[in-house]
Amino acid sequence: MENKHINKFEIIEKITPIVENTAMRYNLIPIEIDFSKESGKWFLRIFLYSYERGVTLDDCEHVSRSLSDFLDELIPVKYYLEVSSPGLDRKIKSDKEYVIFNGKTINLKLKKPLDGSGEKQFVCKIVDFSETEGLTVVKCGEDSRITIPKENILRAQLEIE
Repeated sequence: MENKHINKFEIIEKITPIVENTAMRYNLIPIEIDFSKESGKWFLRIFLYSYERGVTLDDCEHVSRSLSDFLDELIPVKYYLEVSSPGLDRKIKSDKEYVIFNGKTINLKLKKPLDGSGEKQFVCKIVDFSETEGLTVVKCGEDSRITIPKENILRAQLEIE
């Protein structure tokens, strides 16, 4: 059983609705679900977020306990479950996170500088995100909005506020 091929994407697809529904019961959102193998062991990592408050250890425990029986039926290998909050300085990894973290301050690093400013890295606040237009931000200390195409973003990371 341990040696058979595991399609981690299939497993993530299968468990995502269960993780989302369980998290929702505690007023939480899973912003990342990762299933990967490290040093021969499988790890299922779930990062939870709340719009209203900080995610507590109790939140993580409740979600973890509520999920474990369901997940054991869907995941055909032995795995370690880690449920946690994203951290204050989380790297933004998906489009969905730009929407979730709207209004938050981020450190943004670009591939190419904006219009001749030569600036490739700055701290700004997320104002909006669109699949087609990209990320709209306001640089800290300035008033004007800038929209940056997704393909020009090298790295976006939450700033500790």
